Amino acid sequence: MSEKLAGELFAFIKNSPSSFHAAETMRKELESCGYEQLLESRDWNLKAGGKYYVIRNASALIAFRIPNKNFAGFQIMASHSDSPTFKIKENPEIEAEGHYVKLNVEKYGGMLCAPWFDRPLSVAGRLMVKEGNHIVSKLVNIDRDLLMIPNLAIHMNREANDGIKYHAQKDMLPLYGDETAKGSFMEQIAEAAGVDRQNIIGKDLFLYNRMPGSIWGANNEYMSVGKLDDLQCAFASLKGFLQAEEGESIPVHCVLDNEEVGSGTRQGAASTFLYDTLAGICECMGKTQQQYRRLIASSLMLSADNGHGVHPNYSEKACPTNRPYLNGGIMIKYSANQKYTTDGLAAAMFKEICSQAEVPYQIYLNHSDVLGGSTLGNISGTQVALNTVDIGTALLAMHSPYETGGVKDTEYLVRAARKFFEVSVTEESYGVYTVK
Repeated sequence: MSEKLAGELFAFIKNSPSSFHAAETMRKELESCGYEQLLESRDWNLKAGGKYYVIRNASALIAFRIPNKNFAGFQIMASHSDSPTFKIKENPEIEAEGHYVKLNVEKYGGMLCAPWFDRPLSVAGRLMVKEGNHIVSKLVNIDRDLLMIPNLAIHMNREANDGIKYHAQKDMLPLYGDETAKGSFMEQIAEAAGVDRQNIIGKDLFLYNRMPGSIWGANNEYMSVGKLDDLQCAFASLKGFLQAEEGESIPVHCVLDNEEVGSGTRQGAASTFLYDTLAGICECMGKTQQQYRRLIASSLMLSADNGHGVHPNYSEKACPTNRPYLNGGIMIKYSANQKYTTDGLAAAMFKEICSQAEVPYQIYLNHSDVLGGSTLGNISGTQVALNTVDIGTALLAMHSPYETGGVKDTEYLVRAARKFFEVSVTEESYGVYTVK
């Protein structure tokens, strides 16, 4: 079962070379399961038993179901669609030596630079195309090996193995073609999208790693592929959401964008997207503002974003007493400075859910002298303040274009997500809660 799910995850990631493609991949799956698309620019007509989804900026998606009975709250699993990469700049072609054409790029997010060298790369994203009086969004993916960032040979830098400080504007520019490629990049983009080049009036294009996913290890216990952070969580959330049986709360599959660059966009965790959706549900279902606040008080969010497993070669970088491992179960992530929002109450709720799902969990904290990152929960909480627990699976080489995880962990996350979407969390009285 675990290897089968890993294969499905690889297919999901292959179909999601950009955050725009990830949203489209999920949209197609939801449509095949009978979900109705809502537009933020139109009135919503929701009903009990209805299944819906809404997309913002073509890169962030929220799906939900209305129970057939009066609902008690929201069960929200939030992940993100973006990963560290390079964005293609405007006017990208750069001639070099009269014999090469490179592409001008800039870093998106905090990536490990070295693994981007000497790999087959390509370009994917979206185009804004003029069609008559309309501006239409089109996905584009050049689905072949197109680019490479070649390393400098050791003979020309004898100190290369002593460490290199990479400069994005010089060292990280991908090679596109020889001198005959001049002026052809946007032509290739237009051809891949099936549009005329002169009708392209806007674009958001990114590099992606072409290497397929791999299951490996002495007992096939490990897997490696690009974009595990955070498409593994988005995939598991969607699978659990679609498998879950109806409960007393509204299940919410929430995938936001731009987490890797701070979430401060109209489709990021700092935006009103989640609040607007939850408030819209309540308004359509006849709930008052007071009832909305009561529902939020009986809701729980899983901020699902992968974390760091103990590295076999750098074990000193991990916390001395909290040491999560690949295939060890779902990580519950804590941080005293609230980079992760988990507190004792939210953790207790999630541990109970894991117990009911018969899924193992483990604890993650940063080494106190090693600064960690942040994620969705603490930012989203400024818009929708509810009990939140930060979770994820253990990875090695996070923010590499080829990350490594445990084969069993996707199955653990899907099972926990399914149970999470089926239960309700209720504040019975001061200091007393139920998970059922």
